[in-house]
Amino acid sequence: MSRQKAPFSTRLIRLGKLVVWLFQTGRNLNKIDGTHDEERNQALITLGTTALQAVGAKLNVSTPPEHFQISGTLLVSNHVSWLDIFAMSALLPSSFISKQEISNWPVLGKMGRNAGTVFINRNSRKDVEPINQAISEALRNGLNVSFFPEARTSPGLDTLPFKAALFQSAIDSNAPVQTVALRYYDHEGRRTQLPSYANTSLIKSLWRVVSMPQLHIRVDFAKPIYPHEHPDIDRFQLKEMAEAYVREKVGEDADNNDMV
Repeated sequence: MSRQKAPFSTRLIRLGKLVVWLFQTGRNLNKIDGTHDEERNQALITLGTTALQAVGAKLNVSTPPEHFQISGTLLVSNHVSWLDIFAMSALLPSSFISKQEISNWPVLGKMGRNAGTVFINRNSRKDVEPINQAISEALRNGLNVSFFPEARTSPGLDTLPFKAALFQSAIDSNAPVQTVALRYYDHEGRRTQLPSYANTSLIKSLWRVVSMPQLHIRVDFAKPIYPHEHPDIDRFQLKEMAEAYVREKVGEDADNNDMV
């Protein structure tokens, strides 16, 4: 099926805006040093918002979380695109758990390190316990921490099985879990796989995004889960509650997609 594309001039303008964004990000990176929470959070919101504006992506927020101002929350979401991080940062600034390879990406890797991102080796179980301890400490100190329990990106029309290991940090720190569902739409309101980072390169994914006439990102929030309200809950049950919400939301209109 042929897809309508943005004019070539629009794509170039968006790439130009991204260059400006990268320059401004480089200038602002030193502000995100983890010592001043409010300054750090505002810098993350600005980074996320301006990155989305540069590529022509618009956020559509439904059922906003009840506790935007509450800190010390574990945020979990499905993972579709490199844009996920910017969408989440624009709404709920937090430290991210991310794969080790991203730490070597230009600009984004440094931004992640300065923003407090914890880079993990997903092929090593030895990383899990110390990472859970680090997340728990951050949550107890009032910081928000985000991670993608699918552990890798999907095309976005379905949900990959969630991993339970890092949910333990919410139980250990008695921190609320805020589940978030992300969906991507084209200019005609159809679900689209174009922004997906699954099985493609960052450059190809970026070109697909800037070539779209317009991109809409829908963000849905579940009711927060408070571990103290479920005294006997374990990380597997917590994972299943989060996964069930995301799977339901992601599957709601998956048949209305740009591949049909």
